[in-house]
Amino acid sequence: MSIRLTSKAARGAVALASAVGLALVAAGCGGGDDGGGQAPDGKKPAAHASASKDDAAGSPAADSAKVIGEMKGADGIVVTLHSAIRDSGGFVTVNGTVTNHGTRPFNAIGWRSNETELKSRSSISGATLVDKAGKKRYLVLRDTTGECLCTTGLSGLMPGASRPVFAQFPAPPAKVTEVDFQLPTMPPATVQITD
Repeated sequence: MSIRLTSKAARGAVALASAVGLALVAAGCGGGDDGGGQAPDGKKPAAHASASKDDAAGSPAADSAKVIGEMKGADGIVVTLHSAIRDSGGFVTVNGTVTNHGTRPFNAIGWRSNETELKSRSSISGATLVDKAGKKRYLVLRDTTGECLCTTGLSGLMPGASRPVFAQFPAPPAKVTEVDFQLPTMPPATVQITD
């Protein structure tokens, strides 16, 4: 009889330990889909944001008062480009602002790339830089998890609202200073790359 009680107690202890372990694993994995690594405010967490920004010391932030190009799309969506900066690491970062001048909420589903392994469903991962003279197209860079080095979580932009956007590309050769910035569903904008 004591063996049976001991066995029952051991099974109960194992079941309790398993339940606690599963609860800890579930808590460590998070609370479900967080929008492709997005914080509740739609911005990338600090770890992703720092990996996608220009790491060179003293790099200027995008000046939202400066306009180097503008793209006007359907339903009152306007993308204003503020800078296209080449950094010493061999990248070009394009910064801008998307504004909804329309009457309906905007989701950037049409601006994503066709790649199936990307996590984010509402990003500007389909953006490209085109060097017309060199006949080359540069795609948005990806991190080691396959996520674009660009704005993600771009959904639910209400009428009258604006959000900053960015995309990082491999840099064209140094002699290339003019490129077309393209987003699916939008007309291209010719921009100057600065150092």
